[in-house]
Amino acid sequence: MSLKTLLGLVGLFFAPTAASPEHKRGYRQDCLNLCRAVEGKLPGKVFYPGTAGYQNSQEHYYTTQEREIVPGCVVRPSSTSDVSAFVRLVKDAKLPAGQHPFAVRSGGHTLWPGAANLQDGITLDMRGFNSFSLSADKKVASIGGGSDFADIYPKLAPHNLTVLGGRVPGVSAGGFLTGGGKNFLARRYGFACDNIFGYEVVLASGQVTYASASQNRDLWLALKGGSNNFGIITRFDLAARPQDGMWGGNRMFLSTPENLRAHAQAWHDHMRVDNFDDLADAGLILGFFDGAFVIQDTISYSAPVANPPAFANITALPNAVGETLKFMSVPELVEFTGNILPDQAGRAFELVYDFHNAPPSTYLEMFNTFEQGIGAIRNISGLKVQYLLQPSPVTNGTNSLGYPANQKDIVMSMIGASWDNKSDDAAAYRAIRSIVSQHQRLVQQQGLYIPFKYLNYADVSQNPIASYGRETVERLWAASRKYDPKGLFQTVPGYKLPK
Repeated sequence: MSLKTLLGLVGLFFAPTAASPEHKRGYRQDCLNLCRAVEGKLPGKVFYPGTAGYQNSQEHYYTTQEREIVPGCVVRPSSTSDVSAFVRLVKDAKLPAGQHPFAVRSGGHTLWPGAANLQDGITLDMRGFNSFSLSADKKVASIGGGSDFADIYPKLAPHNLTVLGGRVPGVSAGGFLTGGGKNFLARRYGFACDNIFGYEVVLASGQVTYASASQNRDLWLALKGGSNNFGIITRFDLAARPQDGMWGGNRMFLSTPENLRAHAQAWHDHMRVDNFDDLADAGLILGFFDGAFVIQDTISYSAPVANPPAFANITALPNAVGETLKFMSVPELVEFTGNILPDQAGRAFELVYDFHNAPPSTYLEMFNTFEQGIGAIRNISGLKVQYLLQPSPVTNGTNSLGYPANQKDIVMSMIGASWDNKSDDAAAYRAIRSIVSQHQRLVQQQGLYIPFKYLNYADVSQNPIASYGRETVERLWAASRKYDPKGLFQTVPGYKLPK
């Protein structure tokens, strides 16, 4: 689920010195020379504009902004030794000051431009790392660093197992797991990164190492929320969790004052600690689609139990205009969700914020603020907006997120939008920022606000790693200085350690 790039909207949030045409040409030529050098080391794995391999990479980014970026070449490694050779070759590249040597792409699902693609540079496409194996005792699932979880779940389902991964198709391991990870089982097992036994990672030197609780523990912790700041992960060893079926789906409503009031009360009741059920995951979505506001309740229960008490306040809501609640496996639920959501978005933007469960009146005020704010831009071509409330993971704190441990009443809120035309970027960004600012002020006034920003939903302008807190950031910098002393991965695009 951000913004920093050499293209597009970066000027809205940053004021870098514009590179001269000569400077840009020099960078392009230097990167092209690098591409050719990599091709010499990895023949058949470097793709240039106009080739099928290049086009395949470009076409499968989630947002238009990422698809518009034109790298000089795309490198598709197929083994850890390939990645090691690549890093060894490019780590000492002499590029103009402030320019990036390469970008790392896993699924390419992050919204903001430049998150996983690099204008004129080298994009390292990790989607070929899609291996899977299950340990003999069936407690550890090892997956490649570019694996799409929609391909992993069907391999675990015959064993009545799952892992904590993405909930929609197209979400891949690399970005999702290093950003934390929100899953159906997050109320029981925490963030997805809380469930990683170990990482095979290529460091900035090109060395391949392993990080676990007993080996390179500081790196193991840093990778649990530290994004792409420490190396390139080629394999994740994940905890395989029991899973023999689910119950869930959606309920749809028209957005009326009556339905908004009822949902404000129901959501408050659902998030009460005395209603906590660690198998229950829900989402309340206020949407704007095809020129109209709608309400959608999403429900998933990680056991084959229909209508569990934890959802009673939601499933009892009257006036539903559609319902799809049924028994499903994890792969079926992910596929079901994928059939509802688009495979790709247009131009897109989203912001995230967290807070403790609020009174119904506060939720209602937030709902109304949202609809008023979006109403002001409702004529933007192709506008689709999602305001999502969902329970936050209940973590044990063994990660680098700086997130409150063992808290059961925290709500993770996100507002995201997509639209058609670049000319509407400024208006869309401004409207969403205004709504989120009003929401944050409201919960701050009530003492409910939490400064944490979930990286996988955050825009880069929110500086999510800084929200982890000073102590955590200092620990991340210590790991960076130890494992990447020359700061290579601080020059790779992405969510960077705050300066």
